[in-house]
Amino acid sequence: GLMVVPSNAAAAKVNVAVGIGDQSPRMFDDANWNSLGLKKTRYFIEWNAIDQPGAMADADRFVAAAKAHGVSVLMHISIDDINSVPRRPLPSLAAYKTKVRALIKHYGKRIRDWGVWNEANHKSQPTSSNPKRAADFYKAFKSMCSGCRIVALDVLDQKGVESYIKRWMTAAGPSGRTAKVIGVHNYSQVNRRITEKNASGRYPGVARILAAIRKSNKVAKLWLTETGGLASFGNGFPCSLSRQASRTKYMFDLIKTYDKVVERLYSYNWFGNGCSGAFDGGLVEANGKARPALTAFKQGIKNTQR
Repeated sequence: GLMVVPSNAAAAKVNVAVGIGDQSPRMFDDANWNSLGLKKTRYFIEWNAIDQPGAMADADRFVAAAKAHGVSVLMHISIDDINSVPRRPLPSLAAYKTKVRALIKHYGKRIRDWGVWNEANHKSQPTSSNPKRAADFYKAFKSMCSGCRIVALDVLDQKGVESYIKRWMTAAGPSGRTAKVIGVHNYSQVNRRITEKNASGRYPGVARILAAIRKSNKVAKLWLTETGGLASFGNGFPCSLSRQASRTKYMFDLIKTYDKVVERLYSYNWFGNGCSGAFDGGLVEANGKARPALTAFKQGIKNTQR
């Protein structure tokens, strides 16, 4: 006879809240985006944006559009001039405190979710060679933003991430051991289909990153602050919308395994660029036309939280 699968088995709730990050407020007017019913988004902002009227105007437009749609923003601090080569210098603790305090004050109650420093261990960020400074930034942030949910440390799933976490934890001391949220960008895991069995030093995956955190911190939840199926990225991932869709599905398969520890997932991003840039993770084309990955995303969020 036919196997009858009880309907409740198919709809097991995945205890992860899902959002999509993008830098464009146009996302909130997109019919495809509105059909998803998402309540979370992520925006990154330069640490010294308060000195840049243009950057503040952009961020304000984004935050206002999100608020108008009932969406809460995770605001993530980053290097100024994100794609700059050579890199900008690492801010001093005093400079960080001054500029970031002004940002926190500017947004007040409108933003309660913050990230201390985006992708701190990546070579494009000046924190990559100074986990101690990244830890000092977190300790400062905690004192400036009471009642906020803070992504204390945010890392990319790349080689060396475990030792970076260890050094950060040592520098952060008791604050590190009690940090409630650690951010992970698990692009490699999602796009290379890294499982716990084939994880390696080069591609550690979430389980190994979690193990590195747990050596010092027993309480932190993980937010996958930036992840997603890539349409194209550098030479490693030539343009493929079918691969992007299959990796998007894999991303949701992964969080079923980790939903005891992964609290949120922010896919990045909404608008693609026709695979014309160095990076394209868009679920829709620049003109809003849906890609196959959007179908996989819709399927994936059916049983998740908002």
